[in-house]
Amino acid sequence: MGIIAWIILGLIAGAIAKAIYPGNQGGGILATMALGIVGALLGGWLGSALGIGGASAASAGALSIPGIIFAVLGAMLVIFIWGLVTRRAA
Repeated sequence: MGIIAWIILGLIAGAIAKAIYPGNQGGGILATMALGIVGALLGGWLGSALGIGGASAASAGALSIPGIIFAVLGAMLVIFIWGLVTRRAA
């Protein structure tokens, strides 16, 4: 059930991260949703691996404050990496 919560949170975190992240990222709503989901999963995994936010941050507490913060930070990291990859390809 935790993975579903991170996916739902990722949809929201992708939009928040894209609004916070400076510059023009391009991509439409589907790209934002996909990057948000990947970022939320990455943020949740990093948070649980580092032990920040407790063990519940990755399982049942995805909609907690630490869960939201990690999801947005993970989405911003994925947007940054995606920007690096797409700039070199263009």
